[in-house]
Formats: sequence, C-alpha cells, structure tokens
Amino acid sequence: MADLVPLTDSEITDRLATLPGWSREGDTITRTFAHTWHECIHLATYVAAKAREVGHHPDIHITWQRIRFVTTTHDAGHRLTAMDFDLAHHINQIALGHGAESA
Repeated sequence: MADLVPLTDSEITDRLATLPGWSREGDTITRTFAHTWHECIHLATYVAAKAREVGHHPDIHITWQRIRFVTTTHDAGHRLTAMDFDLAHHINQIALGHGAESA
C-alpha cells in the first residue's frame, strides 16, 4: 500500500511547508490548538469521526483550553507517511472551522 511507505526527510520538510502550525517531533507531526475546554471535547469528537472515515487516527491530548494532535503511522513502523499529512490537513480544516486558534 503506497500510503504506508515512509517519507524521506526531504518529503517531510516539503509537506510540512503546506501545513501551517504543524511541526515535526521525531517521527511524528504535531499541532496544538487553543479553545475552551468544552469546545476541545467537541473538536476531538469531530476529528475522531473523520479519522474513522479515513482509516487513520491521531493521538489526542486535551488539557485546560488546549488540544494537541500527534500523528505517525504505526503500521509503517511508527514513521511518517502521506496518511499523516492528509489527516493533518483534515484536522486543520475541522479545528479552524470550529474557531480553534493556534496555541
């Protein structure tokens, strides 16, 4: 499956350039948004629904008025693949559509 092919460092850098607010942490990409606690819970639900639809899920960490998404492809040996960047684009659309701000 082409989506499970790990990306090169160069490919990761190029793809990150198209994802405002996301950064690389080792073999993951991550972004934190600010919103009220209740809206972070709602946001997690919407992202979880999209993740189920696309067949790829992020780790979601919720704290007081912050929600952090972290993604890597477990089935590719915990490496970054195209699936992670596709999911990150969906997360950006959902979060910004719900009024979340970059934290």
